Amino acid sequence: MRMYDLIKKKRNNEELSEEEIRFLIREYVAGNIPDYQMSAFLMAVYFQGMTEAETLAMTMEAARSGDMVDLSSIEGIKVDKHSTGGVGDKTTLIVAPMAAACGVKVAKMSGRGLGHTGGTVDKLESIPGFRTSLNREEFFAVVNKIGLSVIGQSGNLAPADKKLYALRDVTATVDSIPLIAVSIMSKKLAAGSDGILLDVKTGSGAFMKTLEDSVLLAQEMVKIGAGAGKRIMALITSMDIPLGNKIGNSLEVIEAVETLRGEGPEDLTKVCIHLAASMLYLAGKGEMEECLRLAEGTLKDGSALNCLQKMVEAQGGDASVISDPETFPKAPYMRKIIACETGYLAAMDTELCGIASSLLGAGRETKESEIDFSAGIVLHKKTGDYVEAGEVLADFYASEEKLFEEAEKCYRQALTFSEQKPEVQTLIYARVSEEKVERMDIIV
Repeated sequence: MRMYDLIKKKRNNEELSEEEIRFLIREYVAGNIPDYQMSAFLMAVYFQGMTEAETLAMTMEAARSGDMVDLSSIEGIKVDKHSTGGVGDKTTLIVAPMAAACGVKVAKMSGRGLGHTGGTVDKLESIPGFRTSLNREEFFAVVNKIGLSVIGQSGNLAPADKKLYALRDVTATVDSIPLIAVSIMSKKLAAGSDGILLDVKTGSGAFMKTLEDSVLLAQEMVKIGAGAGKRIMALITSMDIPLGNKIGNSLEVIEAVETLRGEGPEDLTKVCIHLAASMLYLAGKGEMEECLRLAEGTLKDGSALNCLQKMVEAQGGDASVISDPETFPKAPYMRKIIACETGYLAAMDTELCGIASSLLGAGRETKESEIDFSAGIVLHKKTGDYVEAGEVLADFYASEEKLFEEAEKCYRQALTFSEQKPEVQTLIYARVSEEKVERMDIIV
């Protein structure tokens, strides 16, 4: 078998066999296929796409290229949740404890933030002492005892994807829906859960900017998961506005705690209830309406907050910041961003809001960059709000005053004002299952 022939076959829009895809992935990981040939293949996929069978075969082979986590020693049904990334997206910190409080096991491997999107591991590491690196025995023990554990991704989880993503990143082939689906699902399948909930973001702060592309990606990933024998579902959620009011690592943990107390912002709370309910549904806890009631109940009775606190304690974190978030270390400098005009806040470029937070120190420009856990933004006004000149739009937090100027400039560029009140914002657009795409249109 020759790589040349596989490139030519895909260039001519012919379907590769499972055996050919197995050869392609294994030989590339082994270093026997050079980057220039794999680059040519990826570009052919970019233009010609992949069939459902090809995408499933490539995903499974990428998943098998490293560790395949066996969660059988964890009792009960295990359900994972994956978000395609956004700004202010602290849902894992809320949804995982909600599911665990209802008896669903959540053994979750999360990533770090890069660029304008935050990472769950960074947020958890803002809790003093919290360990995101546990060995397998510790990880399983925490899940069995408490119902959930969130750790960093294994260094040998889907290594084929790491190699392929690095190549896609420099060959303009990142935004291919089949390749995105392979990348995400290879890691999810390798992580070993019985069920997978996908939170596919759409809008200005998401990787997929249009609803159409977001639905296509969700359908592709759901087909892969179903083909691999997993219980799987996707929700299409909005990232045209930052989720919640806080952006930044410790700030988002604080808002997660507020939400688990039943005191969180309405948009974040609604999204989390629907995400948690979907996890419960995948775990067989009842029909969707019953699962929605169960999820909401964990906020009212404090059981979800209790699960988060126990997980923090079990993983070496200072649980006092969960019981009293005011004890989190504070940024030494704060600047209030004042509105210069009167009118409705008609739109927010959410990606620019995320970049502004990163400029304050809350994110990374490269994988080696240091994060300031206390840096970030607290929003006082969001899309749809009426603003008077002189009112506070947001509070900025940073460890150095010199960081404010560029971050403020970026943030102001994100805002569009209008004399007309904008339309009500949709929070959740659709639910995607193997059988159908169901419109939801959940609004704030």
